[in-house]
Parts: sequence; structure tokens; C-alpha cells
Amino acid sequence: MRSEKKCSMIASHVTEIILESISDGVFTVDHAWRVTSFNRGAERITGIPRDRALGKHCWEVFRSNMCERDCALRRTMAQGRSFVDTATYIVDYQKRRIPVVVCTALLKDEVGRVLGGVETFRDMSQVEELRKELEGRYHVGDMVSRSPSMAEIFGILPQVAGSGSTVLIQGETGTGKELLARAIHNLGPRRKKPFVAVNCGALPDTLLESELFGYRAGAFTDAVKDKPGRFALAEGGTILLDEIGDLSAAFQARLLRVLQERTFMPLGGTRSVKADVRVIAATNKDLAAEVDAGRFRQDLFYRINVVRLNLPPLRERKEDIPMLAECFVDRMKRLRGSAITGISREAVSRLMFYNYPGNIRELENIIEHACVICPSGQIEIRCLPEHLRTGSSPVMDRGGDIHAALESAETRLILEVLERNRFNRAAVARELRVHKSTLYRKIRRLGIALPTSDGRRGVKSPK
Repeated sequence: MRSEKKCSMIASHVTEIILESISDGVFTVDHAWRVTSFNRGAERITGIPRDRALGKHCWEVFRSNMCERDCALRRTMAQGRSFVDTATYIVDYQKRRIPVVVCTALLKDEVGRVLGGVETFRDMSQVEELRKELEGRYHVGDMVSRSPSMAEIFGILPQVAGSGSTVLIQGETGTGKELLARAIHNLGPRRKKPFVAVNCGALPDTLLESELFGYRAGAFTDAVKDKPGRFALAEGGTILLDEIGDLSAAFQARLLRVLQERTFMPLGGTRSVKADVRVIAATNKDLAAEVDAGRFRQDLFYRINVVRLNLPPLRERKEDIPMLAECFVDRMKRLRGSAITGISREAVSRLMFYNYPGNIRELENIIEHACVICPSGQIEIRCLPEHLRTGSSPVMDRGGDIHAALESAETRLILEVLERNRFNRAAVARELRVHKSTLYRKIRRLGIALPTSDGRRGVKSPK
């Protein structure tokens, strides 16, 4: 009996040494949710000394977002099962949010009696910073893309934004022209001033004139007081003239004069007003072709066509579909608090078969539909609209370009990770969480060219 007790004490001591040696934070709670142990890793991650944590309720120590609604440890205690790799954040002693991944289990004694719960948590700050750094290459404002055509636009956007020049954005409906205009404004020197958008195709000339330039009291029957127009509201900032290709010939002449002289006359006014605004124009039409057809003034076209940015349709940048879909899922989760965990690979593949006549806006509506039909768990094919589930739509792409798009995205990802790790294949395999032999097969299958040695000195590349 004494021997068994001694062995138990030795085992307990060894366990304590191990817990103090690991980098992950580990703590335990009793049935009253009071912290009963708190290892050195937990002290390091939270910045809270052990003596201040012991005896307190766990939510007083960690102040996690899970404490408020969906505690993994509480679910473990209630359901009697473990939860692994649940992402959340904690708030440290300096009130900084620290992203962590937690694992939970029941805490039992030698005879299997439940004493409380145990939770381990790992600091994911460095991983999160790396993720943000990588995403920064593909994010500009609210726009996200990995495609080469969009990369060219993202590359010149800082210069365009800083120039102050008039910009013409051309692209099909739903490609994100207003988002690009906002990104230009937010990157430029006028970012602290207003950004005002006007849909020029939604109003007749008379209403559009008062909308853009405002009016003075008495200009017409119901004008009982002055009303500033959009140009006045955008003073010092940026005005977006959306769907400028739908303007009538008469209004095109009026707008040309405003852009040339940078002044405008409110309806019923007697004096011109100076317009200190940056102008960005957007259209879903090919304005050069409209000029050739005589439907758009050539002089106005030259006035707004200082810097032209052409947004490609989504069908020409299908490698962006997975990233865009994830962004829309995250947005739905934030707006609605839904329990969607992601999109299945099968559903993503089905999304990539579609040609999206409505472009990014249509993809966003598809994801919103899926989140309504499947409010929790993974989005599967059954959650998608009927024409995507059955493949009956005339714009479903039956060709093999989905495979080309997937291979293009996979090639680009592997190349980026290779370059970041100086072509050290072992490091790349670890980052991508695949076996080295799997990585080598992918490299050969995708035809990725490699240097003669990898990132370690004197190590030859595999043939």
C-alpha cells in the first residue's frame, strides 16, 4: 500500500514537471468553475501570476469571447466529451486580445470520478500575424483577390490614390467598382474627407441636376430652403459618378463644363460655387465603343479617362472564388451570429463550375442563401441554390477550366510558401501540413521549377 502511494506521488510529481515544461497554457477548474491549477505556460500567455488566478472563476481570469456565449469547457462538463482545436481569444493583463486554440477534457481521479475540467490553450498570435501578412498581399480595403489581373490593379493603386487624378473604372455589374473607388479614396490624401456616391443612371436629368448641384430656396415651388448637392457634400473629398455611361447627351455637356472649370451652379443660384472634389467615374459600358457609336461625348471621355482601371469579371478570376466565399461566410457570421463553420470542398468545387453573370454580387447572394438554408455547421452542396445543386443553369461551366483554376491557385500557393521558406521543402511541408512525399508529388504534377538546392546549405533538390 505504501509502495502504491509512493508511486502515485512520483507520478504526480512527474506530471507537474511536464506541465510546467510545456509551452501551452494548462489550467483546471472544479465544479464551481474556480481555477484549481495554472501552469507556467498559462502565466506566460496571459501575463497573470498563478497566485492571482488560483481560486478565481475562470471567466474572471481569461475574459474570452467564448465565456460570453459558447464555452468549450462548459460543453465538455455538460456533455462529458472533449473538444479539440476550438478557436477563440483571451484578454491578457494588458487588455490585449490574444488569439488561442483550446482543447478541453474532463478532469478525473484514479477511480474515474469527475473532479472538474481541464483546458489547454496555445498562443496563436504569431500564426495570426503571418495570416494577416499573407492576406495583406491579397486585400485592398474590402476587396480581396489572388488573381494576376487584380494583382496588377492592387500594385498600382497606391500611386493612383496618391495622384489625385480623375479615375475611370470600367467593369461589368457586380464586379465591385464602388469598392475600388472607396479603396482609392481611403488610400489617398482626401481619406479624412467625405466619400459620396451618385448613381447617374437612376435619375432623370432634372432630378439628377438638383441631386448633384443642389438648389436655392425659391428655385421651384417646393424649394422652401437651400439644399446642398452631392458636389457640395463631397467638398474636400471624393465623388463617385457611378454608371456615367447612362447620362443623356444634354447632361454630359453640363457635366463636362463642371469638370473643366471645377465650378457648378446650383438650381436657382446666381453665383458659381467652387468644387474642390476628386472625381471618380464608373460604368459597366465600354466608353470607347460608346464614343465610336456616338452615344458618349468624346471630350467628356477624354476628361474622365485620365487613369482607367478595368475590373475583370469573376468568370475570369475563378481562383478568387474560394477566398471570396470564405469572406462572405465570415461576414454573415458577424452580422447574424450564425454558427457556420465554413464551406465543404464539394460545395466550393460546385461554386467554381458556375460562370456568375452577376459577378461577385451574385456569389455573395449565393452564400447568403446558403447561410439561411444551413444556419450551422459546414455549407454543403444541399445548402446552395437549386440551379447550383442540379447543374441545370445554362451558365454552369461544363468545361475543364475548373481544374485549371484549382491547379493555378494551388501552384500559386505552393510557390509563395516555397519562396517564403527559401525553398526549404521540409519547412514548406510543415507549413502546408502535408507529408514531404505528398509535397514532392504535387510539385512534380504541377510542373513547378525548383532551384538545384533547397533552403538548407548543401541540400540538393529531389529529382
